[in-house]
Amino acid sequence: MRLALFQPDIPQNVGACIRLSACFGVPLDVIRPTGFTLDDRAMKRAALDYGPLSHMTVHDDWHAYGGAGQPGRLILFTTKAARVMTDFTFRPDDRLLFGRETAGAPDFVHAAADARLFIPIRPEARSLNLATSAAIALFEGLRQTGGLPAS
Repeated sequence: MRLALFQPDIPQNVGACIRLSACFGVPLDVIRPTGFTLDDRAMKRAALDYGPLSHMTVHDDWHAYGGAGQPGRLILFTTKAARVMTDFTFRPDDRLLFGRETAGAPDFVHAAADARLFIPIRPEARSLNLATSAAIALFEGLRQTGGLPAS
């Protein structure tokens, strides 16, 4: 399983996802452009205690990431999805993709996705924070596939 962020805007969210991927032992893909420089102090501070960032790969753009051309299914998490995450069966090689905090994912990313899922929240709530959504989705995917770290 992999975690992927499409053109993130907020460095603290990327920092939190760096920690998330390190804690669960999954690779993280960051797809540029980002709304900040990747050497932003807030992001580095968030990842400080997690050693080298060898589990993170930065891609210059969607084309460089390979979109639908990488191994495993591309699972897009979006508030525009019709299928709830809890009714989905994850696989160990799934790539969990999250769009920009301010704009989500564009149509071409939606079109490349093998599945589009949403996390159930109260109807009057707009959306969850990106890093919170990534944590919920990654945990459920790893739980279903037996990929959670041993206690």
